[in-house]
Amino acid sequence: MLRRPIVLPALTIMLLVLAKLLAGCASNSVFPGGGTDPSAATSESSAPRVEVDPFWPKPLPNNWLMGQAAGVATDRRDHVWVIQRPKSLTEDERGATLNPPRSRCCAPAPPVLEFDADGVLLQSWGGPGTGYSWPDNEHGIFVDGKDNVWIAGNGPKDGQILKFTRDGKFLMKIGEPGVIGDDADPRHLNRPANMVLDPATNELFVADGYGNHRVIVFDADTGAYKRHWGANGRPPGDTSVKAFGNPVHCVRLSRDGLLYVCDRKNNRIQVFRKDGTFVKEFIVAPETRGNGSTWDVDLSPDGKQTYLYNADGENNHVWMLGRESGRILGTFGRNGRGPGQFHWIHNLAVDSKGNIYTTEVDTGKRAQKFIVR
Repeated sequence: MLRRPIVLPALTIMLLVLAKLLAGCASNSVFPGGGTDPSAATSESSAPRVEVDPFWPKPLPNNWLMGQAAGVATDRRDHVWVIQRPKSLTEDERGATLNPPRSRCCAPAPPVLEFDADGVLLQSWGGPGTGYSWPDNEHGIFVDGKDNVWIAGNGPKDGQILKFTRDGKFLMKIGEPGVIGDDADPRHLNRPANMVLDPATNELFVADGYGNHRVIVFDADTGAYKRHWGANGRPPGDTSVKAFGNPVHCVRLSRDGLLYVCDRKNNRIQVFRKDGTFVKEFIVAPETRGNGSTWDVDLSPDGKQTYLYNADGENNHVWMLGRESGRILGTFGRNGRGPGQFHWIHNLAVDSKGNIYTTEVDTGKRAQKFIVR
């Protein structure tokens, strides 16, 4: 028996098409102020959905206030470590510490802050101590698998990296305070920006940095020099390639042995093998001027580490890239002061559950948490 075809009214058809389009957009939506690149590859799946946690972290105790937050790291417990700049607080922000006091609030928090995943401050430490000189300007923090805490500084004469236990006991320095080296110097650094440790080889990779134009590698126990290289795996200063600009701002190691390096001024992420062999590069927002678009990167924690998150402090959002292709899949955040917005987003770090933590310098002076749904 023949059935008559069902004829839908034109308005119904239009509504169904519109609903399908909206559903497609929703699958790539990000929050807040995000967007997606319509040319993004579909082979690496759509961009993750991201929501800000406006209640993270909890208020600091002791009338403390955070200054410019210049680094963030997560550890094996999914605790969140922030290094911040107490000296960056203005007089009205540290008014309670003036003599006589200017106001009832506030006081600078210690430079190193450890939070749990809920944003509760667990401990704090840092500053000058016996056996070492604290950096003039705090910059960058990394916590290795043995709970050692590594910090760097980018003041004009910060030429060292410091290694501490998780409770702030000094262990070792690489380089010397007040002594900076050039791109050929195997012992001294020049305003290093950040570092990452390879647990398989016990090697520390350093983005060096604000003064130099290289990645340099040391033994993480002895501080002995291993090797270094510049852009495209060539010696720094090699005119056959486009050199790293200042700063060389980040290093991040994937589980499959690739090293991601932020060449901030040139709006690019270069990818290397651990021996310095150049693999490829990703250009992000090439029209960006000012301070550049590639400030920090981290990887999603899934088995293939599918996504590469890129903190962009000039455009003030996070780019979400496919790690294999470098294609831009979406963004989250925008310039602003509200939850989920950024003013000079400087660093980011991802925990084992995929949560993303960010820090801001200049007058941003805060840390935020974003939940990936």
